[in-house]
Amino acid sequence: MTQSVPRDPFESRARRLRRALQRGVTLVEVLIVVAIIAMVAGGVTMFALPRYKEAQIKTARTNALMIRQAVMDWQRVNSESSCPTVAQLVQEKHIDSASKTDDPWGSQYALSCTDDDVFVKSAGPDKKAGTQDDISVPGTGGEPAG
Repeated sequence: MTQSVPRDPFESRARRLRRALQRGVTLVEVLIVVAIIAMVAGGVTMFALPRYKEAQIKTARTNALMIRQAVMDWQRVNSESSCPTVAQLVQEKHIDSASKTDDPWGSQYALSCTDDDVFVKSAGPDKKAGTQDDISVPGTGGEPAG
């Protein structure tokens, strides 16, 4: 029996490499990759979620300030002390129709006017008015206790 000797010493190594590449990946390799991806996603979630909630509160305060300014402008233009609705403000172009007139949690802002001030309130993340997480402009609200 004659044994053939490869002409090129690297030929057998190339053949083994080709066979290994054709074989594909094992289940253990796939599970390791999935575990690494899950750990990275978990880390991103732990970092991003609190920042997202803070951003929602800041957005709600900014939008409430914008609506309050629009109400005060409406009162000045119309020489009234009553409170318009947000729809009225949009219709009369005191608020741009492309502006976001709901809070970040999808609830309507509540407007209340007195003779000398305008209050804009959001029910906050829990969507229940009168709770600790409510956001009120002017005033404090939506800021974490501590």
